[in-house]
Amino acid sequence: MRIISGTHKGKRLLAPKKLPVRPTTDMAKEALFNILNNTHNFPQLSVIDLFAGTGNISYEFASRGSKQLTAIDAHYDCVKYIKKISRELDLDINTIKSDVFKFLEKTSLKADIVFADPPYNFELKYFKEISELVFDRQLLNTGGQLIIEHSKHTDLSNFTNFISCRRYGNAVFSFFETSED
Repeated sequence: MRIISGTHKGKRLLAPKKLPVRPTTDMAKEALFNILNNTHNFPQLSVIDLFAGTGNISYEFASRGSKQLTAIDAHYDCVKYIKKISRELDLDINTIKSDVFKFLEKTSLKADIVFADPPYNFELKYFKEISELVFDRQLLNTGGQLIIEHSKHTDLSNFTNFISCRRYGNAVFSFFETSED
């Protein structure tokens, strides 16, 4: 994996093979950040990265200047790897070892973007639970977005607050926003 843009543009990172992860492909990540680049000012963004894995998405936000980053993963070695890379690249990423659902139920953090990249084989009810927790607990700042990465075999378009999705190979990004009442 590599960092696409920002202060660490082109930096290649090699995650240990023992990590239980499926990092977002460079092609899909580049497409996602092209979308975000048109609508967001990265240095002003606060981001929560759920199921952070290798930290791939967090590094991209940090390299582009986002200062308030929180990466959540339940796997000790994933959290350890993110902390290691953050130190090496001097990136300010707050890492938390936690089950994502327990984190969402208890956190008082709010963010402009909550990015979730759960396992592609998740049951639909767990994708829905992520969405419901983010919106019911009001974890997004005004104008914030929930972005869920999932496989092309999963359809989240009937979830509350869904606005659109984009497909890149097998990866799909579904975008959710608070509805204006």
